[in-house]
Amino acid sequence: MGFFDNHGLSFRRKKALESGLDSDLLGIEKAMKEAKIPEIEKKKALKRSVEHGLEAAPSIGDRTISTFTREPRPAYAGIPTFLRTPFLEDVRHVGEYDVAFMGVPFDIGTTYRAGTRFGPEAIRRISKLYTSYSYEKGVDLKESLKMCDVGDVFTIANIEKSFDQIFKAVSHVFNQGTLPVMLGGDHSIGYPCLRAIAEHVDGKVGIIHMDRHLDLQEKDMDERMHTTPWFHATNIPNAPASNLVQVGIGGWQVPRDAVKNVRKFNTTVMTIGDIERLGIEKVAEIALERAWKGAKAVYLSVDIDSFDSGFVPGTGWPEPGGFLPREGLKFLDLVAREGICGMEVVEVSPPYDVSDQTALLATRVIADVLAAMVDAGKLGKKFA
Repeated sequence: MGFFDNHGLSFRRKKALESGLDSDLLGIEKAMKEAKIPEIEKKKALKRSVEHGLEAAPSIGDRTISTFTREPRPAYAGIPTFLRTPFLEDVRHVGEYDVAFMGVPFDIGTTYRAGTRFGPEAIRRISKLYTSYSYEKGVDLKESLKMCDVGDVFTIANIEKSFDQIFKAVSHVFNQGTLPVMLGGDHSIGYPCLRAIAEHVDGKVGIIHMDRHLDLQEKDMDERMHTTPWFHATNIPNAPASNLVQVGIGGWQVPRDAVKNVRKFNTTVMTIGDIERLGIEKVAEIALERAWKGAKAVYLSVDIDSFDSGFVPGTGWPEPGGFLPREGLKFLDLVAREGICGMEVVEVSPPYDVSDQTALLATRVIADVLAAMVDAGKLGKKFA
């Protein structure tokens, strides 16, 4: 007899099976939850793929496969939109959707390593690796949400003119009642994105900003750069600095001019040290309390460099010591469950990335935020 015969089975019989622990496992709970999620949109997509892409060759046994792929299979094929959502050519119809993804391929505001203009392309490409279903969240985004990809904002080699373009694009989507999700691009886009949303909110807008850097200077090299968005955003009348919460700040790349503005504007800043001392749940609670105080809506800005640089090499200003992915995703889950009015994920720089891991984490951030909102009943359809 081997070890298992003498020990393993009896151990499991004495400990695990008698305890009934399997009934308390999240893995089992989520498996049960999956049974309640329909597969209506999946079946529609397979049928449409065969209709539009022709029936497969006679030798193919699985008759849901088409000749030309028009659905998420295989992951390495197909024209990339974010999470394989439909490309909406006529943006005048964006109001028919719950969520619209838009690329903002802009890096004129970078102060060190450029390349984030290629961020939207990289995020879309690696997002093909994902299905629309999350086992841990118990949510299938395509069954719960009507989503589209509206393509990229036409940005040009001029900071202020590009800000005008970004402002108009985000304003159009938000004004149609659709949640805008921006794929950056450098962090300077935070200002025009927030300005576009605040214009249509009848009340204050709070900001939850994940970053290693404050981005609170007035100017950098005499321009509004990716180090300045929240100085200008909090000058918008209904986006006051008192509702700006910055989480994960630290390291050796925080200019003292920005720190002076923390005191001047009375913003809320929490470092990784605060996270270690207080825990993710408490930090999220503080962030939500400050951002939502007297506000009608909260905007979410995620700089991918808020995560430890070992996990996100593909970014313009990498800094060790940031969020571990599991910590950052937990924080985002807690924040998103209260609902957001829009979000951006910025500073993915593919020329410095390794195996697309930075772009993949950006994809995960967006997917997790949407799933948390669905699960909390803040967006789309929830299946109970």
